[in-house]
Amino acid sequence: MTHHIVVTDHDFPDLSVETAALDGADVDLRGESARTPEAVIEAAEGADGLLVQYAEITPAVFEALPDLQAVGRYGIGVDSVDLDAATAHGVQVVNVPDYCIEEVPTHALALLLACIRKVPAYDRTIRDGTWDWTDGKPIHRLTGATLGVVGFGKLPRRLLELVAGFDLDVLVYDPYVDAGEIEAVGAEKVDLDDLLARAKYVSVHAPLTEETHHLLDAAAFERMREDAILVNTARGALVDVDALVDAVESEEIAGAGLDVLPEEPPDPTPPSDHEAIVYTPHVAWYSETSMETMRRTVAEDVLGILRGEPARNPVNDPDGGE
Repeated sequence: MTHHIVVTDHDFPDLSVETAALDGADVDLRGESARTPEAVIEAAEGADGLLVQYAEITPAVFEALPDLQAVGRYGIGVDSVDLDAATAHGVQVVNVPDYCIEEVPTHALALLLACIRKVPAYDRTIRDGTWDWTDGKPIHRLTGATLGVVGFGKLPRRLLELVAGFDLDVLVYDPYVDAGEIEAVGAEKVDLDDLLARAKYVSVHAPLTEETHHLLDAAAFERMREDAILVNTARGALVDVDALVDAVESEEIAGAGLDVLPEEPPDPTPPSDHEAIVYTPHVAWYSETSMETMRRTVAEDVLGILRGEPARNPVNDPDGGE
């Protein structure tokens, strides 16, 4: 039996990794450029498997593709896939939860250090012909400061390992993790208000849900310290970016490092050119190793499901549907 797997959309140079992962299987693999539900429906007619990077997979997609058995999301987050609709239609959704455990925490730390040490600002002034160490004043020491972590999955836990040598006091906000588990790694479980009031540096790692949308909003920035720096490598909509820009420009907080934004690419680019805000283009996940692992893993998982094998990285329970 030939399986029809459609890559709805991607920005990879080619599909050589997927082709190699599916080598030897009776698979028709097609790459498309479909990001809207309407385009996905048209491009994926007859598909029993989808590999999805940015496309929105809505209830209408599941209704229109009756042969669909599996949806593989390139990456960790699955907020672009309607999981309730997938479950109701008996479609297994999978992701790749472990592919960038080294990359994202490393990038979060890089953004934090860039903000603390004013690296981008110094680079710009030197390129403009100025050589003056005072251009970045004030710079404060990281060692011994208080770090607040919002969300406590695998990525922030690895971040704490990376910053262990800085002798930080660590606060964790995650209502779904027991205090004992947090205390076991030398951190303190707190509520969000307490974290925002006490932490000099805040790193965001929560998933995007209805509950966490704009978790960091204008009221949150009002509660933060004036010398606080916010880093977000999770999902753009966790942060109200307009409110963040206002907070930085009014010196309500000291700065921010953003790898993700609610709209990507943003319009305008960047949302603010304030020198205390450092941007990267949703690249925290990336290394050559992590990208190859992500693509191979999700392609193999979708193929396995189509062959009747259990999902390696299930996100939903399609047996709970109809």
